[in-house]
Amino acid sequence: MHPRTPHTARDARAEAGIDVGVGVVVIGYNDAAHVTSAVRSALAQGPVVREVIAVDDCSTDGSAELLTRLAATEPRVTAVRRRVNSGGCGSPRNTGLDRVTSPYVMFLDSDDVLPPDAVDTLLAAATGADAEVAGGLCVRRELPEGRTVPWEASLYAAHAVFERPAQRPRLVHDTLCVNKLYRTDFLRGHGIRFPEGRFPYEDVVFSARVLAAGPRVALVPDRVYIWHVRRSADRLSISLDRASIANWRARTQACRLAYEILLGAGQKELARAARAKFLDHELRMYTRELGLRDADYQRAWWAHTRAYLAEYDAADWAHNPTAPGRLIGRVVLASPEPRDLPRLRDLASRPARLLPPYAHTPDGTPVWSPALPQVTLEPLLTRPVRLLPLTVDAELRPRARAAVLRLRLHELYGRVAQAGPQALEVEWRCRETGRAAGPPTTVALAHSADGGLWSAETTVSWTAFPGASPAGRSATWDLRLRVGFRGGAYREVTAHARTGAGLLRRRAVITARHAVVLVHPYITHSGALALRVAPGIQGAMTVARGRLRRLLHWH
Repeated sequence: MHPRTPHTARDARAEAGIDVGVGVVVIGYNDAAHVTSAVRSALAQGPVVREVIAVDDCSTDGSAELLTRLAATEPRVTAVRRRVNSGGCGSPRNTGLDRVTSPYVMFLDSDDVLPPDAVDTLLAAATGADAEVAGGLCVRRELPEGRTVPWEASLYAAHAVFERPAQRPRLVHDTLCVNKLYRTDFLRGHGIRFPEGRFPYEDVVFSARVLAAGPRVALVPDRVYIWHVRRSADRLSISLDRASIANWRARTQACRLAYEILLGAGQKELARAARAKFLDHELRMYTRELGLRDADYQRAWWAHTRAYLAEYDAADWAHNPTAPGRLIGRVVLASPEPRDLPRLRDLASRPARLLPPYAHTPDGTPVWSPALPQVTLEPLLTRPVRLLPLTVDAELRPRARAAVLRLRLHELYGRVAQAGPQALEVEWRCRETGRAAGPPTTVALAHSADGGLWSAETTVSWTAFPGASPAGRSATWDLRLRVGFRGGAYREVTAHARTGAGLLRRRAVITARHAVVLVHPYITHSGALALRVAPGIQGAMTVARGRLRRLLHWH
């Protein structure tokens, strides 16, 4: 049986005389540049959107006036202005939810948009499955580049219906409230609301309350929400503004409440999954960024994280103890002070890399380090090679029109030699567009005399890289590697960037189309090697600004 399209579902509802309109709650604060676009994207869904409740959280930039004028010309829009700014997203969403009269409700932020047919698609899924909640794919759109990254894509790979959330514990990973349609009487009947006031990550708590109520859930693979990510904005969104330790404390508090809500509702499996999700998502994300913070932040983060993880019990650590997030957590708990931050950063990357040294106890048991022998790595001895946190070092030696890329695969407690590494497949992929710079290059791996390394070398031609992204700006190229083993097994990895004099210097080169571009090898915040390629004029300006900053620093 094929799922109905949005239009056939809409026609069927009309023929049956079923009135299942949707209310969309749009919230905003000082976002006059975008809020009307968000509202119009909801109106553009068609008559299925019966009402748009546009809630302004006491803005001072004219947003409320824009919404009032729009409501005067569009009868489906109700503009609501809160008298006092709440400091968060939960209170205005609750205000909007209280005004909704439609059987179903969705939430939309002022700087995002709904793609065409999003509401019809979710409504068809909800009514077709008699589900209290219907969810679809959210994509993060990086602006101004336009690159899109799917959010929790594995959840939304196909149509699915779950009688209760415990049938799909992975649901706890999607803590967004905006890519879902909710039956209004379900939310009200269970008293499900957002935390009030200045409460960052309010959707983590709201989503836990939804799952704790045990709804039937329908999922669709369609795009239903466009999340705009503006990293260069004057005022970063809560999810991007992670530089303060207060943000980490707020995040852990939200995750703690989510766990307590699920456990209190008897959803033990979901509560356990929520704790595992924290280790795999939040802990890894913030660990990757620790090296960007100062020593005071690092000490405060380490102490707070140790206190939070001390709440975990033995069962939380028992399953897959060498999974990257769990291993990071065990290191944090074992050490009173911050330590091994570069190594933890690489372990937190995706895919994970476990850098040397590879220590062991006198009896040969693999451990994290001689200083932390209590953190055992013994499960790595039996983990499938395709899941091992293998490390490949990359060293880029620039030449005039090309560069030599030297790669070294490290042994890992004998597992690499046991699997029989044979070759490396090398590919550069554009972060903004997802396309490759050319076909992958396969190079043979040579075993070193000491037995601890396998090495390979290939040439990187600068002419293979276009000078700009489709938006005309600089493009970022990530190095992707695939280690091939005897018998056809493989492991996809990213490369740990090796540093040295002159290895990461910018240089101007001429492409195959005779355009001048600036190529800049650099290390990502997760320790991987990447390239920035900028068109000639922009590249020259980048070099000039960099040299000026250095001159000012020296003088």
